[in-house]
Amino acid sequence: MGARARLRGAVDRLEPPPRAVDWSLFAFVLAEAATGLVSFTVGVPEGWPVFWLHRALGVGVVALLAWKLARVRRRLTDPSLWRRSTALSVLTLVAALGALSTGVAWVFGLDVRVSYWTLLSVHVGFGLALVPLVAAHATTRFRLPRRVDFERRRTAVRYFALLAAGGATYRLQQGINDALDTAGADRRFTGSQPREGDGNGSFPITSWVADDPDPIDRGDYRLSVDGLVSDPVELTAADLAAGHETEALLDCTSGWYTVQEWSGVRVGDLLEAAGGPEAAAGDEEATDREPAYVRFTSVTGYRWSLPLAEAEDALLATHVGGERLSHGHGAPARLVAPDRRGFQWVKWVTRVEVRSEYDLGQWVVTLVSGFD
Repeated sequence: MGARARLRGAVDRLEPPPRAVDWSLFAFVLAEAATGLVSFTVGVPEGWPVFWLHRALGVGVVALLAWKLARVRRRLTDPSLWRRSTALSVLTLVAALGALSTGVAWVFGLDVRVSYWTLLSVHVGFGLALVPLVAAHATTRFRLPRRVDFERRRTAVRYFALLAAGGATYRLQQGINDALDTAGADRRFTGSQPREGDGNGSFPITSWVADDPDPIDRGDYRLSVDGLVSDPVELTAADLAAGHETEALLDCTSGWYTVQEWSGVRVGDLLEAAGGPEAAAGDEEATDREPAYVRFTSVTGYRWSLPLAEAEDALLATHVGGERLSHGHGAPARLVAPDRRGFQWVKWVTRVEVRSEYDLGQWVVTLVSGFD
């Protein structure tokens, strides 16, 4: 038996049954979406397994999709076999190929913009669209899996091989980037590419979803510091003197990062100006009313919360790289939260509120903020 035949035999033995391929594709796409969304919240190197798993799963999707297309290619290429559901199948395939191709291009360092979006943002868009498309596609030929489709030992070997191949491919890609010194070689573990320089003009102006307020007049600007504090205050832009400096890395989920010198007011000092955090009056013994979080709210209504201890060491920045913040970068004041991703660095902050409860609603606000 020739080498080609032996390789073909090994691939055939590795290929799961048809129903297993279909359900595995659905599961892998859901896992890709989940790991992709979780990765948006990971800013420290210890979170690298999330990104490794996301990329390994992507290689698994390539293999599963290849097996799927090999089985159904005649239904797609022969017009006499087309059905009403064929259009949905083609649309799902386009979204899958779009997500995979933009992901591969991004990890090899291709850095282009499609209108207002980076290639990574386009990749995310394809990925999010793929989830409902795969779900809808599954309903057109819905067949419950059988035990024989997921026979324990062989199934475990198959999926271990898929993930191992994914990890090996990812390491190979890193080696190619390093050897060829491509733009993809100088990336963080998150996949973000560097933006060099100091000050407002050295890194892009981006907003999460649709946030795009009019510039804020410094004379009219007011910052409220309230909630579970003993003496709420309202500060003007002039009150936020740039007296504290810190170097921090901003890692944006649209695929770039920058290291800048930020200056402004330490949040802990703001809370002290408002008398410091304190339990709600009359509830000194009620631990569920103890100060635990600080919520930062934008003029747009966008908001994010940090645990109290982390927030106290964060910065409400008024300057970057020695320059007063531009409107696009959040003037008069924006949150600087080291080890957090860019969408958590709230811009145009108008309220700092000490709270006892975690704000689940902030996740919803990130999706709707800026839409009238």
